[in-house]
Amino acid sequence: MDYVKAFLIGGLICALVQILMEKTKMMPGRIMVLLVCTGAVLGAVGAYEPFRKFAGAGASVPLLGFGNVLWKGVKEAVDADGFLGIFKGGFQASAVGISAALVFGYLASLIFQPKMKK
Repeated sequence: MDYVKAFLIGGLICALVQILMEKTKMMPGRIMVLLVCTGAVLGAVGAYEPFRKFAGAGASVPLLGFGNVLWKGVKEAVDADGFLGIFKGGFQASAVGISAALVFGYLASLIFQPKMKK
């Protein structure tokens, strides 16, 4: 049942984003920033964690989850290092995920030999 719930919640988030892309003049990059910022704000007000517990991977995999990871990293770094934590907390918290995306993206490009659009 957890898989179905994650699929439905994640699909709903993606459908809402698709509606934003189709019905507004917002560019995809701005929508991505909106999702990351929304995840950070939801984490800051304490609403993201109950949502993540309910939705599982459906909430933690999309960009909302990335925003929450950044928020948690900054919060922990500020608690440990003070003001300097504002600048380094997000990088420390998200470094593994970003590194994995780069490595697997590179490996996929080696396997599938992508071409530039004409």
